[in-house]
Amino acid sequence: METVKALTRFLFLLTLTAVSAGAADPVPLPPRDKFHLFLLAGQSNMAGRGLVEAVDATPHKRVLMLNKAGEWVPAVDPLHFDKPVAGTGLGKTFAVSLAEANPDITIGLIPAAVGGSPIDTWKPGVFYEPTRSYPWDDAIRKAHKALEAGVLKGILWHQGESDSTGQLAPSYRGKLDDLIARLRKELQSPYVPFVAGQIGRFAGSPWSEWKETVDRAHKGLPQRVPRTAYVSSEGLEDKGDKTHFTAAAYREFGKRYAAAYLRLVK
Repeated sequence: METVKALTRFLFLLTLTAVSAGAADPVPLPPRDKFHLFLLAGQSNMAGRGLVEAVDATPHKRVLMLNKAGEWVPAVDPLHFDKPVAGTGLGKTFAVSLAEANPDITIGLIPAAVGGSPIDTWKPGVFYEPTRSYPWDDAIRKAHKALEAGVLKGILWHQGESDSTGQLAPSYRGKLDDLIARLRKELQSPYVPFVAGQIGRFAGSPWSEWKETVDRAHKGLPQRVPRTAYVSSEGLEDKGDKTHFTAAAYREFGKRYAAAYLRLVK
């Protein structure tokens, strides 16, 4: 029995390694109007930092992701490849929830989050040294590639930890509203839903006034900007670092994002 368990674990890890390296084969795509695309943007909690478990590495037949090579493959965690520590996030559970709610569509995820990236790096031509990448430019490039095959149906955003400082937080609201306007204009989707999640509020880690400021910017979106939604992270646990969620919390967060999105589009 122990040998069987060890073999099962080995095969799971082998599969996970292959998928993480982008080794999954491209798959046939549905008709364009049935292929609903979602851009995943922000920093590390959108990219995902949870421990990947079997449920996270199990594909759904109608949930795909754009891999590093620009190919559509089955979506399994880690979706992102911003940093080697990328793991389980909220994106896959979000997508599965939507796919289960509508059997006529296939969901396509566009992973574009960049761990640690302040909102100022989400502008054209801005280089982010820690990941040696261009968060905005890379996201737009991936989105345009994806739009060759499907229709943009939403943008998911989780970001703000890096901006929760006395220097950056006071101007965050204006920058967030500008970001949404630029994304919608660039992707020629003026009414595409934009869903923002609350940064983690964990037990034993009181918020500073600057985190409160960033949270107000997110929470007030539906009153300021049409077709936006805010998702609470209340009750979700951290993985021990008071910044990132556990894998189970990411999965719950993904369900909350899906519920908020469905309420918004209805």
